[in-house]
Amino acid sequence: MDALFETASRASSGKSMTKPVNFYCAAAKAKRVYLLGDFNDWNPTSLPMQRRVDGWWFLQVGLAHGHHQYRFLVDGKAVLDPRAAGTAINSQKEKVSIVAVS
Repeated sequence: MDALFETASRASSGKSMTKPVNFYCAAAKAKRVYLLGDFNDWNPTSLPMQRRVDGWWFLQVGLAHGHHQYRFLVDGKAVLDPRAAGTAINSQKEKVSIVAVS
């Protein structure tokens, strides 16, 4: 929670131009879901998502302007976001989801 507060504080002070982006993953039977992408150096455990009562998983992340590559890690399996703005191939030749932040 402190990291989110710091991101919001920097954004409001003008030192960092980030925008809160909501990520949702439909995985009702999953035990763990993580968000990984170019914004967290593809770290498979640094951004755990929170299960909601409706079975969806949620996380809000402050992202800078531009296009970002990401995917979900659902119980250890890489999963694309069907609601993404698009897909791309990353430098490891893996298919990833794209989010555009303006």
